[in-house]
Amino acid sequence: MKVLTPTVLTYIKVVLLVALVPAIIGFVIVLAERRFMGFMQVRLGPNRVGPKGTLQGLADLIKLVTKEDLTPSRAEKAVHFLAPVLAVVPALTALALIPFGPPLSLSRTVSTPLYVTDINIGLLFLLAISSIGVYGIILGGWASNNKYSLLGGLRSAAQLVSYEVPMGLALVAVLLMTRSLSLVEIVERQERIHLWFVFPGLLAFFLYFVSGVAETNRNPFDLPEAESELVSGFNTEYSGVKFAFFFLGEYAAMIIISCVAVTVFFGGWLAPFPNVKALAFLKIVPPFAWFLIKAAGFLFGYIWFRSTFPRYRFDQLMALGWKWMIPAALVNIVIVAVAILVTPGRTNGLVMLSWIFGVLFVTMFLLARLRQALTRRDRLSAESGVALKG
Repeated sequence: MKVLTPTVLTYIKVVLLVALVPAIIGFVIVLAERRFMGFMQVRLGPNRVGPKGTLQGLADLIKLVTKEDLTPSRAEKAVHFLAPVLAVVPALTALALIPFGPPLSLSRTVSTPLYVTDINIGLLFLLAISSIGVYGIILGGWASNNKYSLLGGLRSAAQLVSYEVPMGLALVAVLLMTRSLSLVEIVERQERIHLWFVFPGLLAFFLYFVSGVAETNRNPFDLPEAESELVSGFNTEYSGVKFAFFFLGEYAAMIIISCVAVTVFFGGWLAPFPNVKALAFLKIVPPFAWFLIKAAGFLFGYIWFRSTFPRYRFDQLMALGWKWMIPAALVNIVIVAVAILVTPGRTNGLVMLSWIFGVLFVTMFLLARLRQALTRRDRLSAESGVALKG
């Protein structure tokens, strides 16, 4: 079958991405986040606007669009206007490279890929374009001429430098496994060897996802907008549509981080366990649906973190990035490279890495559970001793 990408279809895909992503953010992700957070924190989520609060996103949109747009008198007006645009446009641009599924058949002779474009440096381009979004936060904090906003922008700059490095190094391990920067080729490589890269790249995935959470300024790394310290930080002087753009940019960046994690580490649109006959029914689910299910799982992880984790101190944020994650990423690159070199085939090396990291993960999990049990035992012993003395 001939795969074609006519210009008209490309334009349609671009329009769908630009129109659907803000709608999904406003009406699905935000509503799901509020409902899940309400459940996890044992409180009510939105339940007033529409049935079960389902129209809360529409109410928020109307409020933000109709709210007065204020600009501080001493602000750098041009940069103050440009900063929210820089926060959202790069994230929407990066969506053009995400492969959501295999080519879709339009007729017997024509099919079109479920992505806007695929370039041979796709992963490098994604890292570059996603980094630009942080400059919107930095410039927004500086242009507002507010000391709290400036501190939020400076924190964002330090956070960008600290966590962009381990994120890139984590993805280098995947490049060693596939020897390609094309996102489509990375997925097809996982299909050929019947192995998701998350197994041989378990440490790389952990480093990537933690760095991604820090890059998007989400809990527990939301230092640039720490309300308790900076009165909301970089976006303090923004309102109306400009504030909505910052809001949209943060959630669009979450989607990008989740989609790249799915593509690079979890097989993209591929169904799990393709060689297990007992699970053959999983192939009934369309590939595009598998991609959405996996991405939704990562977005749920973002919500879970926000609902449960306390915020880091800034010195802890810096120490985690420079003292732990960057050295761990460098060690991981060496381990992956050695495993690939010392084995006859790259597939054998990846299988060996999968077993090594799997055993280490299970061992660390069991040690953590043992420590938790011992801590609980000591606490109960102390409480019983105090009760006996009383």
